Amino acid sequence: MKERGTYHAIVADDHAIVRSGLRTALETPGQIEERGIVVVAEAENGLEAIAACRAHRPDLLLLDVQMPMAGGIEVVVEVQRWSPDTRIVVLTGVSAVGIISSLVESGVHGLFSKGDDNSELYARLPGILRGQRHIATRFVNVLGQKPAGEQLTGRERQILNMIIAGHSNKEIAGHLGISAKTVDKHRTSMMQKLDVHSVPQLMAFALREGLVDPSAEL
Repeated sequence: MKERGTYHAIVADDHAIVRSGLRTALETPGQIEERGIVVVAEAENGLEAIAACRAHRPDLLLLDVQMPMAGGIEVVVEVQRWSPDTRIVVLTGVSAVGIISSLVESGVHGLFSKGDDNSELYARLPGILRGQRHIATRFVNVLGQKPAGEQLTGRERQILNMIIAGHSNKEIAGHLGISAKTVDKHRTSMMQKLDVHSVPQLMAFALREGLVDPSAEL
């Protein structure tokens, strides 16, 4: 990441008014960066966010995890794959401990609550752009509540959302570009970690414990 010069960002949120407010704050000189941060694209769903990051390889992605088309964890995993230098900062209204824990473990560089004043976000962004990581105090407190079950990997979380959405192993494999056998291994691993013995039990446990992104299409 560059130490000087102008940073580029993508804002991903399914609410236009939120994207507009964040764009204004980012681009205003002196608000966050002396020269402002150039917003090169906006996205209103998860697939658009992934495509925009592949196309622009931005310095920063401001991401809401409650968007249509692709869940928050799925977007994080794909952005890390296609644009590994992008700093991913999540701004969310989600508070379920399972989801917050998974976002932290996925390696996001910043995690902030929509329920808080944006001043903390704006104050921390310069450091995050330069290699720091920050989790809002609200979520540090949430993480003090140990979620039930062993934590899932980013890929397992991705597959879990697709299972909840009703996709078969073959469909999941085709979407992720992996074999159906690999999908089955991930499914078995999830069930062992969560101590469940059938797909309906897996789905019920995941929904009860907040282990599924709210944006998953059920």
